[in-house]
Amino acid sequence: MGNSEGLLLICLALLSAMAGATQFRVGGSKGWSVPDPDAVSYNQWAEKNRFQVGDSLSFVYPPVEDSVLLVDKDAYDACNTNSFIDKRDDGNTVFTLNRSGPFYFISGVEANCMRNESVVIVVMADRTNRSSSSSSPPPSPSTASSPPPPPESAEATPAPAPAPAEEEPNSSPPPPNAASSRVVGFMGSVWCFIGSIILVL
Repeated sequence: MGNSEGLLLICLALLSAMAGATQFRVGGSKGWSVPDPDAVSYNQWAEKNRFQVGDSLSFVYPPVEDSVLLVDKDAYDACNTNSFIDKRDDGNTVFTLNRSGPFYFISGVEANCMRNESVVIVVMADRTNRSSSSSSPPPSPSTASSPPPPPESAEATPAPAPAPAEEEPNSSPPPPNAASSRVVGFMGSVWCFIGSIILVL
């Protein structure tokens, strides 16, 4: 009976971890940088993902060469690096998305921003009433010395754009989608729970 109780506890821990938020690494293994000319832009990647209140964005970049700015829409549209809500230049920045609505990020280097090192993240409405979008502060930044990231993560790698008809199409896979990892994790939790019930019987 001790083994089945242990398995049940593991399953419950796995289920509670599934309720956690997702951390998206902006730029994937390349990190926060100017995207390649043939790559899908950060905004195209962002439009393909679903961001929830509580999710976070991880920006990794060389701290002496770049930074990330949280800005308003006007500063985003103009690549205005002098007008920002928050500036981070530590090289490993995590912003927690603590309200629904748009978040505007640009590179702190104006030339990089002009070359599409910028992204708009739209967070879906929070239907749990955990927070109020009208009174929420801006996303809370943290660094590598903060608590460990959530158990579930997804990389945000800008993928190559589709090739024109006369060129050979690029066969690289699309960027990962957090939704698919949640489905796989959920199904694993369900089978774990069923297995523990069978062991108890």
